[in-house]
Amino acid sequence: CLYRTRPYEAVAGSANAMHEKWKKICTEFVSNGYPSRRKFNKLCREIIEDFDHMPMKDIQKPRVGVVGEILVKVLPAANNYLVDLLEREGAEAVVPDLLDFFLYSFYNSNFKASHLGMKKSGAIKANLGIKALEWFRKPATKAFKASEHFDPPSQIEDLADMAGEIV
Repeated sequence: CLYRTRPYEAVAGSANAMHEKWKKICTEFVSNGYPSRRKFNKLCREIIEDFDHMPMKDIQKPRVGVVGEILVKVLPAANNYLVDLLEREGAEAVVPDLLDFFLYSFYNSNFKASHLGMKKSGAIKANLGIKALEWFRKPATKAFKASEHFDPPSQIEDLADMAGEIV
């Protein structure tokens, strides 16, 4: 939500302030014992709605994907604060969801089973892992679909199909 809204914020610093607000709430949520699914659903919806209703400039900036090792993609110090640089230069940084890495890792078991002779049972277990991760992500996906400014995360099967001719 932060990377999608910050380049378009009408009031400088408002996206960072919103991020800090929700970071604190989420930290409390996961720190107070066993988090409830109902509360998690509500948090996802409220976070996305809050960012979605921020005053934003009616402009379109080039979207630039940040790729590379996981650490490089998600840790600013490891990528020399690339997102900050892209935003200063007038772009919107697009950083892949960390969950997508795990989904890819699970999905890769299907290729290994069908093309490299690995056990099919490993692919079956990995596909169960995909279903579990998608279940965890479902509240956010639903809220992103209902939003005005955000795109929901893609299904790993759809991403694999799109990359199929290249990879």
